Amino acid sequence: MRLSLAPRRAFCQRRGQGRSLGDPGAGRDQAASATETVTLVLGEDSPVPETAADVEDLVLRLRGHVNQLGTLMPSQEPALLRAQQLCSVGLPEGYLSSRVHLVRLAEATQELIAKIRLDDVGASRPARRLARWTPQINVLRGAVFAVALTCLVWAASVPRS
Repeated sequence: MRLSLAPRRAFCQRRGQGRSLGDPGAGRDQAASATETVTLVLGEDSPVPETAADVEDLVLRLRGHVNQLGTLMPSQEPALLRAQQLCSVGLPEGYLSSRVHLVRLAEATQELIAKIRLDDVGASRPARRLARWTPQINVLRGAVFAVALTCLVWAASVPRS
């Protein structure tokens, strides 16, 4: 069975909004997302990438995860430096060497995830400003209906002259 390596957009489509590129905390947990990609590469039940395009796609995903996780760690962290060094190296040519590079990059990403979860670096981030609550359209419709019904009852109860 072959797993699709296409990006999943169901989360954004379900909510009706996309993630902004400038907000690293948008959407779901970065460590959980990186763990899924690492599991695609290192998991026992995960399929072996069949084509060079699959390997390249997984490498690009892992590079993105390393960049995102790097914002949560000190810049001189040895695990981060090792992962960034692997990311800066181009994808080698050949079946075996490209897959070896993919596994090494996945292991380095897994080390970053473990370091983040161990140190609880994500909790030490400064708190973001709370977003202003905007009511859903059905709440607004209900409020307008309630006001209109109240006005109708009040107008019906006023004596006619």
